[in-house]
Amino acid sequence: MSDETAATEPESHNTGFVPGDDFTTRWGNHFRYLTGRMTLEGVMQSKKYLDDRNEIPDRERCEKHRDFVLKYSPIVRFMQDKITQLGGDIHSGNIRIIKCPTLQAGGFDSEYGILMCSNHIKGRKHFEDTLAHEMIHAYDHLRFQVQWENNLRHAACSEIRASTLSGECRWANEFFGRGDWKLTKHFQDCVRRRAVLSVAGRPNCKDDTEAAKVVNEVWGSCFPDTRPFDEVYR
Repeated sequence: MSDETAATEPESHNTGFVPGDDFTTRWGNHFRYLTGRMTLEGVMQSKKYLDDRNEIPDRERCEKHRDFVLKYSPIVRFMQDKITQLGGDIHSGNIRIIKCPTLQAGGFDSEYGILMCSNHIKGRKHFEDTLAHEMIHAYDHLRFQVQWENNLRHAACSEIRASTLSGECRWANEFFGRGDWKLTKHFQDCVRRRAVLSVAGRPNCKDDTEAAKVVNEVWGSCFPDTRPFDEVYR
């Protein structure tokens, strides 16, 4: 093999992923993934390749989801009204849709607004649940003056409330979407698991152990708190 040929050989070859959109290349990648011949690095390379290729259609699809739920979703319209009553304003201009490098579907920043990750949104219902989750963070920020950067207990409480109230932990999502087939206690388990993951990802959290500890400390007061709803209706 010549030096030139070696230089043009895909660097990702050893990981099991080969870039390309033709049928043979795509099937080869899929087959290597199914048979365990694609490394974790190869899986991430494949994900990034697809994210880059689909960036524009993913964004356009999510923009349609955003416009639809702002107009027709009961929970989004309800949260929008409650946030407005607190002096905030959530609208299409500060619900920003981008391709995200991290494995998250959305995020909230008190200065920037709400971020929706077009490359991780699976459909309109997923978009609605994720947006509702982030809108609950926005509500908590205005209503309770959450100290996101330096108070893990504040962040943990808001994560518990957001997972409880947004609908993302409804039984159907867990059963069909995440393969959790338990018929009892799935809701609380889902809320706790997702809250721990979110807190663990914060820069001021040491590790998963600290995240679980903080979530447990505030669970008793935050899980039953359904404001601004009367109850968990989803």
